[in-house]
Amino acid sequence: MSSALNALIAILVLSRGPLLAGAGWFRVDALSACHLGLLALVGGSSGLYAVIYLAEELRQGSLTARQARHFAGLWCGTLAALAFLLVSNNLGLMWVGLETTTLLTAFLIALHVSRESLEAMWKYLLICSVAIAFAFMGTLLAAAAATTTHSGAPQALFWTDLIAVAPRLDPALMRAAFLFLIVGYGTKAGLAPMHNWLPDAHSQAPAPVSALFSCFMLNAALYCTLRFIPVMEGVPGCAGWAQGLLLGFGLISVVVGAGFMLFQHDAKRLFAYCSVEHVGLIGLGLGLGGLGTVAALLHSVNHSLAKALAFFATGRLGQAHGTHEIAHMSGALRTSRAWGVALLASCLALVGAAPFATFLSELLLLKALFDHGRTALLVVVLAALGLAFVGLMRHAIRLAWARGEEPPRRITVGIADVALVSLVLAALIALGVVIPTPLRQAVEAAAAVVNAPSAANLVAGVRP
Repeated sequence: MSSALNALIAILVLSRGPLLAGAGWFRVDALSACHLGLLALVGGSSGLYAVIYLAEELRQGSLTARQARHFAGLWCGTLAALAFLLVSNNLGLMWVGLETTTLLTAFLIALHVSRESLEAMWKYLLICSVAIAFAFMGTLLAAAAATTTHSGAPQALFWTDLIAVAPRLDPALMRAAFLFLIVGYGTKAGLAPMHNWLPDAHSQAPAPVSALFSCFMLNAALYCTLRFIPVMEGVPGCAGWAQGLLLGFGLISVVVGAGFMLFQHDAKRLFAYCSVEHVGLIGLGLGLGGLGTVAALLHSVNHSLAKALAFFATGRLGQAHGTHEIAHMSGALRTSRAWGVALLASCLALVGAAPFATFLSELLLLKALFDHGRTALLVVVLAALGLAFVGLMRHAIRLAWARGEEPPRRITVGIADVALVSLVLAALIALGVVIPTPLRQAVEAAAAVVNAPSAANLVAGVRP
């Protein structure tokens, strides 16, 4: 129901224009509509997968009915908090929404109580709580800058008002504010070097939670950062400054994520570092602006589809093998043809192989780097992508075809499993062949909110 409502709101906004409610406290424009549509996609598919995954857990006796009810309550609360932050026009409410997701998802990480899961939960809570405190300080500094203008409370923290008064905001205060914000929200987004919580949380959380983390939670944190870019671009002397920081953090994330993929022994930790790499690619695009922003937003959708399929497959195969250790999970194609194919295909998509959708969005990103004359940066990114290809495919080949150390136990693979794999895989391939006009228009409209209107129609002439 929530996914259907989010999708409906996104369609209405993208076809008719922004929606306002609550005396301006809530506003949905093209950028938030684009993310609401992605939340509907990720939330809906992950919710369907959660039913399949938890049913197997209940059948195996590794989960109780009481734990399943707790999972459902926390899951619905998390989706509600994510939708809340996306529709908030007030930067304080947006911060509250993201902080709520931290508190709710912490308990989802430790659904299966063990020493490792509790350690991951507390690490996540501590690091992300400190990060959110940094984001709160940044929000306060932005509010302090707003008080120097004629913008009155409580509208001073409406991002629409901040954009309007940006030329009169204090540059020093706004630079300090954005530094706190990018460290705070960037930590929750998994940008390196603030990504330390992410591999532990992914490896210990149930597979549906890992999928939600990687496919939307990271994007939601980046969305909070995006809201400040139009403001910073209007502040005197700050044009390009915020995007330069995003470019730097994005490059570090791509290199760190690609490098650490080489040395992983746990499949979920492997995909966690893969998330760091792809969030870095998105950060690079946002830092470039123009076509880079379009490529970044398109890559957010494509990466979410590919990573959802990866975690779905890893979770189901992990149930068969009783572990996510790569050495024990090897031979996935023999364990389950459907989920083995899903795992291999998702790995190919995540390394940007054609004809998967990620190939097209990464190609657009590389084109943006070339168009901006960032030759040295382009070389580094290409080298990191090559390293990521070697690191991920080395493990993917072993996971797909090698013989595992222990024989798997039987899991029930029904028509729902096959349907879910088929739908996500078909979407990944279809979006790699052609960018549908509605999706292209939605991404261009969202990019125009972040950048100058010239960002629109930049991919109109780009065809795969």
